[in-house]
Amino acid sequence: MKRILVVGGANGIGLSIATEMALRPETEKVYVVDKAPLAPERCLEKMEAFEFDLTSPDYAFFDRFQDIDALMITAGFGRLALFRDIPEQHIIDSFNVNTIATIRLIKHFYHLLEGSRDFYCGVMVSISGFMSSPFFAIYGATKAALKIFIESVNVELEKGGSSNRILNVSPGSIKGTSFNQGKTDLDITRPLACDIIAHLEQKDDLFIPQYEEVFKNVLQRYHDDFRAEGRHSYDYKLSSGRMKK
Repeated sequence: MKRILVVGGANGIGLSIATEMALRPETEKVYVVDKAPLAPERCLEKMEAFEFDLTSPDYAFFDRFQDIDALMITAGFGRLALFRDIPEQHIIDSFNVNTIATIRLIKHFYHLLEGSRDFYCGVMVSISGFMSSPFFAIYGATKAALKIFIESVNVELEKGGSSNRILNVSPGSIKGTSFNQGKTDLDITRPLACDIIAHLEQKDDLFIPQYEEVFKNVLQRYHDDFRAEGRHSYDYKLSSGRMKK
């Protein structure tokens, strides 16, 4: 990967991935696109930053990045709250940014994905897209849609003869990011960013961090009894102190 576009790269895991790529000798350019500005002290020599609102109706802005050989989409947001407490506008915004923007971006660069050249594409999804997630009903729904979309398109790419794939990165909670009002700490996020880049380079189609340690058992419990696991998830979030009942 020599020229990578990171959408949502001004902070969090997106910034961490952009930073790691920009530090590589073989990298020529890292384009960072985000609604928020990239802090000057975060902008390395090989980075070029752009500001763009993913809810915009016109994606012609992305026509300028036809020289890329990698696309990493990390834009997204969520809010831990009961569904009854979620404003309707939050529902609309969540799907527009988390789901529709990702699908539109992949559509915009799909000719590179299905082409004969190597093209690397990854999306930050979420483990909440694999199971019920009380207090995260809207966020989980936006990510579940991405999961099925990615799996379906990867089959189309395979059957179409392309070796390129979309990587679904589905972690649990990530420490050191600005998600849920936190602050970006690149020292904390660096190992995960490096793992994501490695899976991206291998053209893997799924990467669940801490799968063996944590999520293999969680997913099995969900498969065995999704109602019981949903109740367990509800109680776990309450006891975490991150929200009030």
